[in-house]
Amino acid sequence: MSENAPSSVVLIGMPGAGKSTIGQALAIARGQDFVDTDRLIEQREGKSLQAILDMHGYQALRKIEADVLQSSDFSNKVVATGGSAVYSAAAMTHIGQFGPCVFIDIPLAEIIRRVSNFSERGIAGPPGQDLQGVYTERLPLYRRYADISVDGSDLDEAGLLARVVASLAEYNK
Repeated sequence: MSENAPSSVVLIGMPGAGKSTIGQALAIARGQDFVDTDRLIEQREGKSLQAILDMHGYQALRKIEADVLQSSDFSNKVVATGGSAVYSAAAMTHIGQFGPCVFIDIPLAEIIRRVSNFSERGIAGPPGQDLQGVYTERLPLYRRYADISVDGSDLDEAGLLARVVASLAEYNK
């Protein structure tokens, strides 16, 4: 990538990690558009993630997510992915071409505190799997695809945004 080419930033992590919140603020700071891939899925399908899960199951939602990610152009954007994006190697390879993947690493206890509506969040996991099971299954995938990992422990929104910005500056040196 040339020195002057604008790079996208792709945020990955668990539901409740703050990808959308931080992503919107980061997009403003960088002068880029913000894209939430969960909203892209809902727009394409004409229904909520939870409705897709209820009607078709978690495997169908993951397939739809992979299709949406692989068919989208994320040039010059800040992208907040759905938490299950990392299940598709092809989708992660595609979105990784647009810029670094930043894993927002929030401890499980904090995720559990933030995600009080787990059964209504449209989280793509097998029936009966709890938030701890989802976390345990996904953590190695987030680490595999992350170009940058940002520890969000004990940070408020402003602190997390500052840490993401600083990590990106260091990465781009």
